[in-house]
Amino acid sequence: MPLPESGSPPVLNLWKAGLDAVPPEVWRRADWEVLILADNALTEVPAALGRLRALHTLDLGHNSLTAVPDEIGELAAGLTRFLYLHDNRLTALPETLGGLDRLGYLNIGGNPLGRLPDTLGEMAGLVELRAQQAELTDLPESLGRLCRLRELWLGGNALTALPGSLAALRELRVLELRDNALPHVPEALRTLPLLRRIDLRGNRIAQLPPWIARLPSLEKLDLRWNTVADGAAPVRALRDRGCVVLT
Repeated sequence: MPLPESGSPPVLNLWKAGLDAVPPEVWRRADWEVLILADNALTEVPAALGRLRALHTLDLGHNSLTAVPDEIGELAAGLTRFLYLHDNRLTALPETLGGLDRLGYLNIGGNPLGRLPDTLGEMAGLVELRAQQAELTDLPESLGRLCRLRELWLGGNALTALPGSLAALRELRVLELRDNALPHVPEALRTLPLLRRIDLRGNRIAQLPPWIARLPSLEKLDLRWNTVADGAAPVRALRDRGCVVLT
């Protein structure tokens, strides 16, 4: 497979290229800044990935990967923008992922993970984390250290609670928790001053806590497919101040 020569733009797009393995030629050039290998049939990525220290964007989504090499942690200096690992067959993430402390966006959804590594809380640069449909039953307390996080997407899991440490996510604007098993609105949300949108569709919530009406930035609260009464006092209070509440 012919690849761009040295001196050409350091962007390699092999999206839907019909690959079942990464071409060896990819590793002969170490200055790639963008590497897109999405929508192929890859089952593994070799340790040579760790050589690509200039990468700021890596897309491995929609493959058949069962593991991510530990060497991904060696990309910490350059990998600052996007990392897509979604829709693979990953049952675990490498602990070294936490070393990517400058990464802004991480998508690990659509994998049968079951749990997230504690080291995820070391990814201090994360602004957006997507972990939808990852078979999660709980979350590590360490997520509360993601102090720059603005969007957290956790829909389609089996969560019954959120860790109290999430109360420290003071920059959080968007929280998506649809299609989980939450019996009530997580208490950790009451201290989040910038939270604008909360999606709680398809949980097991019957009542709202009074404090939810006092969240200062809340603009939209989606409660559809729960059993919260449309006329509940917090619902009325939120609507009275202009918040969109869907029940």
